[in-house]
Amino acid sequence: MKHQLCLILNFGGQYNQLIARRVRECGVYCEIISRKTPIAKIRELNPSGIIFTGGPNSVYAENAPKIDKEIFELGIPVLGICYGCQLMAQTLGGTVSTADMREYGKTQTCYDTKSLLFKGLDSENISWMSHTDYISKLPEGFKSIAHSDSCPAAAIENADKKLYGIQFHPEVNHTVNGIKMLRNFLYNVCGFTGDWSMENYVNTAIADIRAKVGDKKVLLALSGGVDSSVAAALLSKAVGKQVTSIFVDHGLLRKNEGDEVEKAFAGWDINFVRVDASKRFMEKLKGVTDPEKKRKIIGSEFIDVFEAEAKKIGAVDYLVQGTIYPDVIESGDDDEAAVIKSHHNVGGLPDHVDFKEIIEPLRLLFKDEVRALGVELGLPKELVSRQPFPGPGLAIRIIGDIDENKVSILQDADYIFREEIANAGLNNDIHQYFAVLTNTRTVGVMGDARTYDYVLALRGVTTTDFMTADFARIPYDVLEKISARIINEVKNVNRVVYDITTKPPASIEWE
Repeated sequence: MKHQLCLILNFGGQYNQLIARRVRECGVYCEIISRKTPIAKIRELNPSGIIFTGGPNSVYAENAPKIDKEIFELGIPVLGICYGCQLMAQTLGGTVSTADMREYGKTQTCYDTKSLLFKGLDSENISWMSHTDYISKLPEGFKSIAHSDSCPAAAIENADKKLYGIQFHPEVNHTVNGIKMLRNFLYNVCGFTGDWSMENYVNTAIADIRAKVGDKKVLLALSGGVDSSVAAALLSKAVGKQVTSIFVDHGLLRKNEGDEVEKAFAGWDINFVRVDASKRFMEKLKGVTDPEKKRKIIGSEFIDVFEAEAKKIGAVDYLVQGTIYPDVIESGDDDEAAVIKSHHNVGGLPDHVDFKEIIEPLRLLFKDEVRALGVELGLPKELVSRQPFPGPGLAIRIIGDIDENKVSILQDADYIFREEIANAGLNNDIHQYFAVLTNTRTVGVMGDARTYDYVLALRGVTTTDFMTADFARIPYDVLEKISARIINEVKNVNRVVYDITTKPPASIEWE
């Protein structure tokens, strides 16, 4: 099944992924592409709508990203957001100037509800502004359809040509009815019908995998995380016993996690191989305190263990990789987009394992869509809703050197933390929460005796994109209960602290 397509042209804005996620939430399939994509390629892709993202530049700057004017002559509806709005105006003959007063944050804005963009919405509400420039002269054929006290053209339209621009950011939660505005553009202007759903994606993905794989062998590295687990389930539905899934248990998972992963796949039509390599990993990590060295040791050891197990199977035709769409975007092939991280093929496995080609069944999906896919496939909710977890596992949540006792301490404390957050009904409100075993010891008193034991830190954050995060406001009575349980039930911990640092300046993880 070929979905209707919305193209999002990247001009380097910080909210690009969020725009794409909002479009997907409206039931419309979209892809983020470079603004340098040739017009001929855009025609070939045959989108039903195009969105220009925001960006950090001023459109009149010498090296500012531009767009071929021909894109406005394709007959395809276009929505420009922030920089994209200003670029549309300037490219089509309008003028963009520096404003006397900048607009940042929540701004009272008036909307023309006769416009298809604002149909059915309030005539006045809050929008999220983030701009220094403004459109001082509209292009021919355009009119202003929204304004604020400082911005006479907070939104513009040429309804005849289906060209629209919004100076604010409808994709962020702070803009009231922002998602409805995007939906109005997609459905009322572009004519999308909403054919993007996980049910449709499952059917399409299974058919594509079967057509590609045929009767060949498939190998998958299963970490126990959400992405690789969902990929394994999808491959199982598609080609069953042709898939061998190798689960390398490095002994640094959360409490009971290895058993939970094995149980989750017990009834699936898949060759599931669990390798207990915990002693091997502990030996390699002995005495290592530097977090980057920990990561490298674990990554290298994982490859060695996986390679040894793969050799027992023999040559395979396809290696499955749990790449998801943010990995693709963040790898960055565009001048305007900073490379957040380089994307690697399963930590370098293609250099070590004998295979012919990579299959990436999740590469079109955002994280929330991967979770929805897992539910659609029938994976247990506790598996697909699992907290984000770093590849090196608890190794980077233990500050300093690692041994079996410290791992046990952290597993028990982290389990209590997660259990009490769930008991308090906060597990859906806090986007990531975990315990960290510090290498600091402090004096305490327990049972009239002096103790000198570890400080355990708790970390909980709320976020929309994990690029920025605020610390979660966990009620004091819940924190008190968690602290009391950890002190009473976990040996070698005599002090519990809560991390109240935002990202930035801190990162979410401690190492």
